[in-house]
Amino acid sequence: MRVIVLGAGLLGVTSAYFLAQRGHEVTVIDRQATPGAETSFANGGQISVSHAEPWANPSAPLKVLQWLGKEDAPLLFRLRADMRQWLWGLSFLRNCTPARTRHNIEQIVNLGTYSRSVLQQLRAATGLQYDQRTQGILHFYTNAQEFEGALAPAEQMRALGCERQVISADEAVRIEPALAHIRPQLAGATYTAEDESGDANQFTRELARLCEAAGVQFRLGHHITALREVAGRIDHVEVTNAEGRFERVRGDAFVLALGSFSPLLAQPLGIELPIYPAKGYSVTMPVKDARLAHQVSLTDDEFKLVFSRYTSERGGDRLRIAGTAELNGYDRHLNPVRCEAIVRRVEQLFPGAGDTAQAQFWTGLRPATPSNVPLIGATRLGNLFLNTGHGTLGWTHACGSGQALADIVSGRVPEVDFAFQGVQGRRPGAALVPSRTAA
Repeated sequence: MRVIVLGAGLLGVTSAYFLAQRGHEVTVIDRQATPGAETSFANGGQISVSHAEPWANPSAPLKVLQWLGKEDAPLLFRLRADMRQWLWGLSFLRNCTPARTRHNIEQIVNLGTYSRSVLQQLRAATGLQYDQRTQGILHFYTNAQEFEGALAPAEQMRALGCERQVISADEAVRIEPALAHIRPQLAGATYTAEDESGDANQFTRELARLCEAAGVQFRLGHHITALREVAGRIDHVEVTNAEGRFERVRGDAFVLALGSFSPLLAQPLGIELPIYPAKGYSVTMPVKDARLAHQVSLTDDEFKLVFSRYTSERGGDRLRIAGTAELNGYDRHLNPVRCEAIVRRVEQLFPGAGDTAQAQFWTGLRPATPSNVPLIGATRLGNLFLNTGHGTLGWTHACGSGQALADIVSGRVPEVDFAFQGVQGRRPGAALVPSRTAA
């Protein structure tokens, strides 16, 4: 089949790669000039199966109320006259029950462990290099209540096959000596040795090169304006090319992998996607003192920040700190208060490790669902498929999502037990059966 992939970020490029591996003729369309130029550009860098507790959990409503109006809050709802935001918020609250939280953790862990394995297989097969580190991820807690709240989710993750081990503060410092500075403040930690980190943007660009070598065509600098339906199927996608000319691009199947912009194209087709942009921030700075900088990728759950380190001849030795979320529509301007809050926390934890004078700030729109569970699979239109809504875990879930999506488009049963849209995943006796429901 000729498959048109809409979006050249992590999810679009991994979809294209695995679709090409299945023998399809693939074209990728994106408005940016290079792959991975938006949400995938400067994220936190973690392959974090252990980061599976969704934002929507029983403790979230009270925290959100406490954070309202605080410009430096880890999760900031900037209330707008926006019906989509309010509907998303109501669905978020519905997902905060213990039962729904457990269900959502199960989906996120199942997809995450599968995806991490697919990434490792891909790396072994291709030799891809992207400043990766395979030293695990350590979650640390400077608040005893936050640490206590993490124990039950960590136990559920272990039961699902994610070895997120609860460790003492002393053990955390042994694994990551850079935490010695805050040892008196540490309430505890968890450690997942199998988790990884790496530069998602570099990975996306390198994988795009492999895609091109396999015959995938990239139409970059093309603005996608509409999907057109004829008789219950997508007939073509309308684009404006790099020269400003209008084009129609036809295919046998279409994959919607446009992140936060996916709902805008799906809505005119009568498909309502529960995705809202959650603006995240990141700071990248050169390492100033290597003795003080962390080696292991870290997660500061209280402040909703993740820490990675990239070391390569191409990019030098640098720190990437990312996180927080601001629900404020499609606004992408940098809020200096939120930028400064991240730098301030870095200096509290690792004073002198990074060169803050050379800090580079970035913000991107994460495509968040209320449950944190992404939308992968079929829609009510026979040849339109979804690979979107991955929120903060797009890098973690990219390879597994891309391979599962390629399976679904190809009529195969995905290998992972996951709540796919419109189809069933791998369960005892499962078959690839279309659902009656739309996405």
